[in-house]
Amino acid sequence: MSKISVTKYSGEKEVYDEDKLRRSLSRAGGEKKIIDKIANDVRDELYDGISTKKIYEEAYRQLKKFSSRSGGRYKLKNSLMELGPSGYPFEKFVAELLNQIGYQAQTGITAQGRCASHEIDIVAEKENAVYLIECKFHNSKGKKSDVKVPLYIQSRFQDVEQKWRTLPEYKNKEHHGWVVTNTRFTSEALKYGTCSGLKMMSWDYPEGDSLRDLIDQAGLHPVTSIPSLSKKDKRRLLEMDIVLCKHVQENIDIMQNSGIPSDKIKRILKEASAICNSNRDH
Repeated sequence: MSKISVTKYSGEKEVYDEDKLRRSLSRAGGEKKIIDKIANDVRDELYDGISTKKIYEEAYRQLKKFSSRSGGRYKLKNSLMELGPSGYPFEKFVAELLNQIGYQAQTGITAQGRCASHEIDIVAEKENAVYLIECKFHNSKGKKSDVKVPLYIQSRFQDVEQKWRTLPEYKNKEHHGWVVTNTRFTSEALKYGTCSGLKMMSWDYPEGDSLRDLIDQAGLHPVTSIPSLSKKDKRRLLEMDIVLCKHVQENIDIMQNSGIPSDKIKRILKEASAICNSNRDH
């Protein structure tokens, strides 16, 4: 196949790489014969300049026909962006992930620094360390967090750290600042953040310990992954602090009182169960 140029969400061009598509389908739980079929069908639809959005929408359309679980997982990045427009559901989602893997995390903490008080998105503790975490939410895949983000967060972290080192409950602990974004950092943001000692986590950074990896490790997916939920349903559930697929299963009464028809609730519960299930359903 001759080289085909594709247009990324940022507007940048790159050569189409079928292996990327195959890896994304595999991460979603697609089995080989399904991945082969989808990759072949997508290949037939390619043309120079095609958007990655169009490619992945077609892959999703086909994948969800075979498996609601894999379809829900495949659109993970989109599902994270649907946690908006405010950043609060994303903060709650990240805190839930951290709690699942051994941290003790709380959202919406007001922390007094040496010079000022600060609203901290998440304060998490694990073993002898405490983490002050800021979540940078974007609702566009092409949007990156630039160097101003870690610069600002590092200054806030240092102010709080100076105060907390004088408090009995924190003075003997390790202190870390942490920035989490659902998209990516610019190269300058990563350079400054890592140099200054901040933990940096984006959709695909650091390799092996990224947000995507953390979600796989925790086995938790956002409620916005459920295919049968309309935009209105998703917004309604997020307003009620239901941010995870498993929250749907745990709050059937809230679903019933939210105005969603009973037959649709049954379908939503089935899809939520499939996405939450760690065992593949193919």
